[in-house]
Amino acid sequence: MKDELMRLTATGFALSLLALTACSPTGPTLSQGAGLETPAGCAARGGTMQRVGRLQTLQCVVAYADAGKACRSDTDCAGACLAPAGVDVAPGSATAGVCQADSNRFGCQTPVIDGKAGPTLCRD
Repeated sequence: MKDELMRLTATGFALSLLALTACSPTGPTLSQGAGLETPAGCAARGGTMQRVGRLQTLQCVVAYADAGKACRSDTDCAGACLAPAGVDVAPGSATAGVCQADSNRFGCQTPVIDGKAGPTLCRD
């Protein structure tokens, strides 16, 4: 009986271990740099490493050459076409947009699509 219990316990442990490894990522782990950019790679793209968002994660932020240019949609910009900061525009109403200053997507932003305001999105 004791041997059977030990065999069942070992089998249960092996199945649990197998289940856990089946759920683990197959690509590089975060400690290996998955999804993280090096400061040199960021600088090569013309960006700077900055702490952004509520968690202050280190990300490459690239300034856009067309920042502040008038736009009607994202296709007019290197980044996004947004309602000017501080302007409260109801979704669906006609508005002029300006091209996003840089690749930092955190904060509250109102996209402009075909000359109309979309819903304001806030990213922490």
